[in-house]
Amino acid sequence: MTPFAPLLDAIASEGSAALVTLPRTAGSSPRDTGAWMVVRPSGRFNGTIGGGALEWEAIRHAQDALKKAQLAFAERSHALGPDLGQCCGGRVWVRIETFDQRHIEELRALAKATPRQYIVARPGTDGRIARRIAPVGEDPNAIADDEYIETFDERPTTVLLFGAGHVGRALVLALAPLPFAIRWIDPRADMFPKAMPQNVMPIASDDPSAEIDAAEHDAFILVMTHSHALDFEIVAKAIAAQRFPYVGLIGSETKRARFEHRMRDIGLTQEMIGKLVCPIGIDAIEGKLPAIIAASTAAQLLIAREHRRTRS
Repeated sequence: MTPFAPLLDAIASEGSAALVTLPRTAGSSPRDTGAWMVVRPSGRFNGTIGGGALEWEAIRHAQDALKKAQLAFAERSHALGPDLGQCCGGRVWVRIETFDQRHIEELRALAKATPRQYIVARPGTDGRIARRIAPVGEDPNAIADDEYIETFDERPTTVLLFGAGHVGRALVLALAPLPFAIRWIDPRADMFPKAMPQNVMPIASDDPSAEIDAAEHDAFILVMTHSHALDFEIVAKAIAAQRFPYVGLIGSETKRARFEHRMRDIGLTQEMIGKLVCPIGIDAIEGKLPAIIAASTAAQLLIAREHRRTRS
């Protein structure tokens, strides 16, 4: 998630807001490069750069910059131990930028960036950070010498979630604050709620399994449609592709056994079939309530994401 929508909300309610980011970290720090928070004149804030003395100092400086209507960005370096008495022992660089009504159109444009796009930034001649959304397909290595790719938190992992039933809805809510970009797919357009989290793109498709062909090579696949036949079509296609690090199917051990038998019948090997996650979720978390299944599955996805990151 990027900070631009929260900035717009803050300006709409209080007239101005400050963006606090960590453009650089070194050694042990409570958050990594790209962590952010949006601070309002009242002191209310969204996001976090790590809590403790670091965060409260940043809020104080951000409120001061807003009070002074400071336009140029400011940057400070903190040794967490000597400067702030925190035990992490590393060093962080804290950047503060302020925004108000004059920047609404700029922020609205940046808020439209999708998870598959990236934001290119550079220090502007006016003392502010100039940003643009890179076109889809632009080579990140082709940006100008004075530009850099700006990351906010971690780049999200794409999840293709097939099925907008009770568990699908609960899972969307469980994944809302987590580093995932969700393509929520169901042929029944009326099953999607009118309001949904920022990291969710609803897709009403008459051919849901076609989404597998267009999916990113390292996307996570979660299948929980209203139809076992459709479940099988999607799962078999995803397993056969052999390029997705996580393919999960809601269901019991009995459903898994039946699907395994059918996948062998169409020529999938046992090694390929063995990569199917079914039942989904963490074994130690029991319960059939949608919210419990969603929490357990969200934890499993986070584990799979970390496993993929450490192996890459």
